[in-house]
Amino acid sequence: MAGQDLSDPITLRLPRDVLAAIERIAETSDRTRSWVMVRALRLYLAGEGAEILSVADGLRQLGNGESEDMDDVIAQVEQIVRGNAA
Repeated sequence: MAGQDLSDPITLRLPRDVLAAIERIAETSDRTRSWVMVRALRLYLAGEGAEILSVADGLRQLGNGESEDMDDVIAQVEQIVRGNAA
């Protein structure tokens, strides 16, 4: 993680079994506990975290009226398909 812009230290309480796994992985891979935890958090943020933010963004868009009626979309698709098939 050298050269990265780092935050101030934070305090985090972990279940003992999670910390034990982190320590074991860090020791086995010759990395620090911080490296293992940052990697785990990045994977979470890229997967489930990104999905949560995507849903929140979609809900925000709906709340702002940024949506299309599904029946209108289907009708437009059917019109395009009929136009291309003729």
